[in-house]
Amino acid sequence: MAVCFFVSGCASTKSSEQTINTEQHRPQFHFSPPSNWMNDPNGMVYYQGEYHLFYQYHPKGNTWGPMHWGHAVTKDLVHWEHLPIALYPDSLGMIFSGSAVVDHGNTSGLGTKENPAMVAIFTSAGKKQQQSIAFSIDRGRTWSKYEGNPVLENQGIDDFRDPKVMWLEKEKKWIMTLAVADHISFYSSPNLKEWRHESDFGADIGGHGGVWECPDLFKMPVAGTKQDKWVLLVSINPGGPNGGSATQYFVGDFNGKELVLDEQFQQQLSITTHVPSGKVFASFDGKEFGGWRTEGSAFGNAPVAGTLPNQHKVMGYFGQGLVNSYHQGDQATGKLTSPEFEIDSDYINMLVGGGRHPEGTGVRLLVGGEVVRKATGNNTESLNWLSWNTKELKGKKARIEVFDNVTGGWGHILVDQIILSAEPAKERKEAFWLDYGPDNYAGVTWANVPDSDGRRLFLGWMSNWLYANNVPTTIWRSAMTVPRELSLQQTQEGIRLVNLPVKELQKLRSRSITIKQETVNGTIDLSQLYGLGTPLLELDLHLNVSQAQRFELKFANTKGEYLSVGYSIENQELYIDRSNAGKIGFSDSFPGRHSAPLKVENGELKLQILLDVSSIEVFANGGKTAMTEIFFPNEDFTKTEVISTGTTEIKKGKIYTLKSVWKQN
Repeated sequence: MAVCFFVSGCASTKSSEQTINTEQHRPQFHFSPPSNWMNDPNGMVYYQGEYHLFYQYHPKGNTWGPMHWGHAVTKDLVHWEHLPIALYPDSLGMIFSGSAVVDHGNTSGLGTKENPAMVAIFTSAGKKQQQSIAFSIDRGRTWSKYEGNPVLENQGIDDFRDPKVMWLEKEKKWIMTLAVADHISFYSSPNLKEWRHESDFGADIGGHGGVWECPDLFKMPVAGTKQDKWVLLVSINPGGPNGGSATQYFVGDFNGKELVLDEQFQQQLSITTHVPSGKVFASFDGKEFGGWRTEGSAFGNAPVAGTLPNQHKVMGYFGQGLVNSYHQGDQATGKLTSPEFEIDSDYINMLVGGGRHPEGTGVRLLVGGEVVRKATGNNTESLNWLSWNTKELKGKKARIEVFDNVTGGWGHILVDQIILSAEPAKERKEAFWLDYGPDNYAGVTWANVPDSDGRRLFLGWMSNWLYANNVPTTIWRSAMTVPRELSLQQTQEGIRLVNLPVKELQKLRSRSITIKQETVNGTIDLSQLYGLGTPLLELDLHLNVSQAQRFELKFANTKGEYLSVGYSIENQELYIDRSNAGKIGFSDSFPGRHSAPLKVENGELKLQILLDVSSIEVFANGGKTAMTEIFFPNEDFTKTEVISTGTTEIKKGKIYTLKSVWKQN
């Protein structure tokens, strides 16, 4: 029997509704499971008036465990009905991520043309990862595993998972997009049961700071043109722009066999690295550290030739070796200190990777025993260039110290190729990101959305593997982003993927407030001016920041906790800072200021913001840049302030107070 929440006329009990409504941090308009652990959205398909959402689910615990497929449906993308677990582990293993389709042509023979089967394609994760199918002929309410599973066997690859399947009408075949370690493989089938390898994509392009996962391939029009392009989503963990998990995208053309990137898009993806000539202070290519002094056990006795046991693949280092403090895993600590040297260059350049712990793992420059420069990693095993400006330190004696004092997650540091030179090293980002915030991962789109609707609808898991198992919720763990509409737009920089909240969320608006046009130089309390007092808000602001240095929105409570969302004109970046937003001690990787590159034209900045009790989603300049973050205040944020350093003009704005989906009758 289904357990129902959110749905008009649903027979949930009053006591269960009250329990859910009073749980601290429970999202009020985002999908979350009634209880226990949830991660990746799976099997998203529309059929007979219902949007189906399956998801990675552990029914007996609130941390990751034996994966099942949980199940829920919605008719309006806002209110959800929870259904019984759809798929359980079997002799082939746990049920990892995948997709679902409606086999209208009955190519599989698992239904009929009059009553087509809904077919789930998923990864059976036992001793090895293989692809299997299951089918339903009653609108997804009950499921049967196919007796011939697996339908795609593993040929000895550790990471071989997350099949996203679609039908190509012209070619009359199914296409499976599969994540295979560090690339994507495309397979085709006439019937969902027999699969043939067509091509591979991505081993030498895009972000490779971690394992590739949860792909999605779909065709979209480019807005305002007669042109269609194909989009490939690929989630990567770790290696995101703000550490840990994130989703990158590619734009090109798919011919039924292979994906060919749009020429301009490919050129922009290419890594442009400038490493100036200079004196190599340390290359770490020898069999020992030379004059460097080691303390503790983290760094071993010599440079490492790449990757250590049980470590994700280390990439981006020069030569034969590097400094790698993953000896004995993340538990070991230690220090590596260079011989003393005289600073005689304008810059010190180096490659750095590993954990993002500013005070716990990193590299620092010591002059007279004092730290004058420091750097840390970005929670990725891919090393990237960074530079210290040392012009003012020339002539002084110094040492470089590599340190690892962290024993938890990402408690290690990677360093290579320290160069003293007259110029800074520069490296261009190698990926385009769907969402720059740390908490939008493994998202995919709904299949089978009617042509009469025409939208490409997306949903992501609102967490990050850096801390997902440890966030301070108990009864349930994790939520999804709001459903979003994706579109392709031609910008001055080229074709970009844009995402905005679906229009259906507007039905949650309970009060509309028009913000009067004014200039801000200092602080304005919007809560006091407009009598807000609720933690559930939608803000729609049109700003001119051409005369400002910084614009910021501050969401706060009476306990002194606050969340900051802002724009730095000097750095041309959108940012969210949750360092003071409540509970942060459950993970060293959680607190911090996260940013996204964002250029504004003529000083114009448009922000659409959705604030829930434990999450914020920010869409800038029509969704061209998005950021998603979770947070856990000890008391709801009910105070909203606008802060401007310099002068910000509020050209127009709206504030909407929002209703909770839990309270709908």
